[in-house]
Amino acid sequence: MWGKSRTFARLFERMRVLIINTSERIGGAAIAANRLMEALKKNGVKAKMLVRDKQTDRLTVLSVGMNWTQPFKFLWERLCIFIANGFSRKNLFQVDIANAGTDVTHHPEFQRADVIHLHWVNQGYLSLANLNKIMHSGKRVVITMHDQWYFTGICHYSASCEKYSTLCEKCELMRGSLLGDLAKQVFHKKEKIYNQAKLTFVGCSQWMADLAKKSKLTQGHRVVSIPNAIDTHVFRPMDRQEARETFHLPQDKQLLLFGCQRITDERKGFHLLVEALQYIKEQHADQASNIELVVVGGEVESVQNQVPFNTIPVRYVSDPQKMVQLYNAVDIYVTPSLQDNLPNTIMEALACGIPCVGFRVGGIPEMIDHQENGYVAQYKDAEDFANGILWTLSADHETLSRQARNKVMVTYSENAVARKYMDVYED
Repeated sequence: MWGKSRTFARLFERMRVLIINTSERIGGAAIAANRLMEALKKNGVKAKMLVRDKQTDRLTVLSVGMNWTQPFKFLWERLCIFIANGFSRKNLFQVDIANAGTDVTHHPEFQRADVIHLHWVNQGYLSLANLNKIMHSGKRVVITMHDQWYFTGICHYSASCEKYSTLCEKCELMRGSLLGDLAKQVFHKKEKIYNQAKLTFVGCSQWMADLAKKSKLTQGHRVVSIPNAIDTHVFRPMDRQEARETFHLPQDKQLLLFGCQRITDERKGFHLLVEALQYIKEQHADQASNIELVVVGGEVESVQNQVPFNTIPVRYVSDPQKMVQLYNAVDIYVTPSLQDNLPNTIMEALACGIPCVGFRVGGIPEMIDHQENGYVAQYKDAEDFANGILWTLSADHETLSRQARNKVMVTYSENAVARKYMDVYED
């Protein structure tokens, strides 16, 4: 048994994995890709990242190199979508057609890699032609799906549409057809590329994996579910009083935390959180007087006056240590998302021992165990969301906190996730 374990370890000491993502640090996929790279390295795998947008000087993160064509590739794709959509900006960033990108197969690190691990590669980073070269390069290719784009025609989230199970066409997110049916065109191109390759698709949640299995594009390929990883040494419980002092937050209030990169994104459901808080204020005035909302992220000022509670805005926090302190400063993390895969924010909050409240949608019910480490409200039901907030605030915080932390340690720890991916790479 010991000999087999040593052989397994030596195998991965020789293995090189190249993770490819559009950005190094911005966005949920970038954060997840970074954490996976670190988890793999700690388990003996030579892992590096290749990105278009490099934000640090880390040696294990490589850039494809900026040149004058890079911005035009992004703009060209948006322009084509804009024209095809009847010159409307609506849903301009909800779809990607991958008609322009960068050939990464000539990069030295690509040449050295044994496994190419694709993550989020949209908005002008990799085109369909680039993906075709990668998938037929002779390398093992693994695709982590942070949204639905890899198995739909052009959309990142299909909502209630299931056309991808047979053929994406006449996309509901597109108004016009000045350049033809883009969804249908891209779907057929992906189908041709995938049919001639051998791929492993990984859903960050079982929900995403189950959706992918329905798609015509994934037929004949392996589809598995592996969650994102998190460093539980960084994201951990801390003293609440000290954490509140750091952000100058009141010590005598029950604090809710809501955060996302762009708060005005309708998919994040902030309007339903406002409805839930209004319900609490009208129906539970005594409890409402003791509750305040902390909001972190972009465009905070634009929504501050909508909330019927005292709202404390916090600018977008990029430092993980500061974010850990912010999680530890609050009583509950609330996430009213209407479409989401496996939100890093829920994982981070749970790792800090903070119970969460969210809707029964996407991968959220896989993370929040109802009335064990938080509350799972019925989808789009603001009143039930309000009840979830009140239940969580009145429950035994120590018990919820312990169960939240345990969930992350068992399911999302770096070692657990890295080992699952190493099994996929070995296969």
